[in-house]
Amino acid sequence: MLKILVCIKQVPDTNEIKIDPVKGTLIREGVPSIMNPDDKAGLEAALRLKDKYGANVTVISMGPMQAQEIIREAIAMGADDGYLLSDFKFAGADTLATSTALCGAIKNFEYDLVIMGRQAIDGDTAQVGPETAELLGIPQISYAASIDYKDGYFIVERKVEDRIYVLKAKAPIVVTVLGESMKPRYMNVARLIDVYRNKQINVWTAEKTNTPAEKLGLKGSPTQVKESFGKQLKAAGTVMDNLDPQEAAKVIAKTLAEKHYL
Repeated sequence: MLKILVCIKQVPDTNEIKIDPVKGTLIREGVPSIMNPDDKAGLEAALRLKDKYGANVTVISMGPMQAQEIIREAIAMGADDGYLLSDFKFAGADTLATSTALCGAIKNFEYDLVIMGRQAIDGDTAQVGPETAELLGIPQISYAASIDYKDGYFIVERKVEDRIYVLKAKAPIVVTVLGESMKPRYMNVARLIDVYRNKQINVWTAEKTNTPAEKLGLKGSPTQVKESFGKQLKAAGTVMDNLDPQEAAKVIAKTLAEKHYL
């Protein structure tokens, strides 16, 4: 039976996000949290493999205790079990420190396939999947539109701007999934009731990752967010028609010099 791990993240609903105009930080109070859409598509990919071939699907998330909600949602959708990494030592983690923690957690499992969303809507870096694969030392396929399994190989359609690649890889591998590639199923009502009544979510601290403290959280993060800000309105630009290439180049160079870019 296939053993599949799916990494999911709880994120603020970006349709409701506001930014403090003075502090330049996200206002999270009163903002609903959801399962990251790309991760939800990744979970759907895992559940389709389970439906077709039989598989054990385990979800892993890192975050505060409230992130247990998306783990319950995942189990109600069809996942078999879920684990939450929650510890103050994870606080302030950038993509590298997050990948390091996930890598440490993943090493506690036997697995054939690790699925992640392409990126999280609260960061849009698309770095955690590839970084985790690198730290695990296993192959990775990003931008997946579909995942299948045949004769011991995973067959992955990788969708980029102008084409689709069909790639074949042996387990274990990491695959990151495009959110728009598949529509996630609804939660099963009976499973939802059961998970809230009877299911205890496994919560792991940093100790379970077997990772030095200096590689986790803020201490293990070589990058930090200095400021967040919303889109600003810009004044209308200047349109110059009928310039030959040499004249256009002179205008561009002059403008850049005036703005001290040159």
